[in-house]
Amino acid sequence: MDFWDLIIVSGRQLIRHRRRYLGAGLAIALGVAGFLSIICMTRELKNNFNENIDLIGGVTIIGIYFDNKRAYQPQWFREQTLTAFKQLSGVKELSLTTSNQITAIWHGRQFAVTALMADDAFWRVQKFWPESGRLFGQDTVDGRKRECILGRELVKKIFGTTQAEGKSLEVGQEVFLVTGVLGGVTGSDLANSMVIPLTTAQDRLGGRIVADRLYLRCATWDDVGRVAAAIPGIVNTFQSPQDLHVEVAKEGLKRVKRLAWLIEFLVYLATGATFILGGAGIWNVMMAAVTSRTREIGLKKAMGAEDRDILAQFLTEALLLSAGAAILGALLGRIVIEGLSGIIGRHPPEALYFFGLTLAFLFSLLTGVGAGLYPAIRASRLEVITAVRYE
Repeated sequence: MDFWDLIIVSGRQLIRHRRRYLGAGLAIALGVAGFLSIICMTRELKNNFNENIDLIGGVTIIGIYFDNKRAYQPQWFREQTLTAFKQLSGVKELSLTTSNQITAIWHGRQFAVTALMADDAFWRVQKFWPESGRLFGQDTVDGRKRECILGRELVKKIFGTTQAEGKSLEVGQEVFLVTGVLGGVTGSDLANSMVIPLTTAQDRLGGRIVADRLYLRCATWDDVGRVAAAIPGIVNTFQSPQDLHVEVAKEGLKRVKRLAWLIEFLVYLATGATFILGGAGIWNVMMAAVTSRTREIGLKKAMGAEDRDILAQFLTEALLLSAGAAILGALLGRIVIEGLSGIIGRHPPEALYFFGLTLAFLFSLLTGVGAGLYPAIRASRLEVITAVRYE
């Protein structure tokens, strides 16, 4: 029997007994779909997870500051240092800030307020959003405009309401327009603080204001340790590192990594178990096929079929079953990938999809060979007389 005749005959057998093979085929298909989804979407999901990691503690954010309260001479971050940080691999965004205690006046009433002075990147680094109104942007920073953002609790304290946009506050003999109320804040400090543009504060508020605090957002949690280790050396290259402090949420980072590893391990375990179940299913249905087709095997041998012909036919049936299931799994995997891509707004490279598809087909074929080999060998070794007389 030549190759194509073998394929045709084996394919007909699968179609004829499709109900018998359905369960094993679906198990392999689900395994392939899960495997493709993991291979293709792990990086995209991880990147999306890292971008929103502030929801579970902001572990990808590194805080760097000079302790100027203890220093003889105030320190701040020089332009060369900031440029070097931006060029450091693994750094996605950085924000330059400082803070001070000020007095805000509204309708003759004075309020002692913590003012955070920041650039427009502060919102992107910390992943904050306006609960109402708007946050100031680059045009406000570059234009040194007198605008401010208030925390929710501070708004209630000053105005007695959560709606404050459009109102004015007197700060350091300057009138600031409230443009929004800060959202996304989980800590009480910022909820009771005012945020104003750093450039405006340096121009219009009294005293010397130096930007002595920096926040770096890393691209992924895997970059945090390496970036944190490189920070002192970079600072030392361009300025004095005296009284420099680097803050990393180490415990939170460990918990997040442990959780991510556990989830990934369980997904891989479930996919592997699906492949194993699919292989067991193929083994069972092929063994059942050998039993139900014993007389057919005996007749073929009586008509001149050799052991290797019987072996080749049953093994080909197992391979066709696993290959067909892999094709179905590839289609299901593609649907899952497109759905996840639409949800997170990212799409994996096509080359990665085809790489995963190749691996999935190899795993499927190996499963088919491994599960179908013993039944095929058993079928090929049946005695002609015994097989023909089998009832």
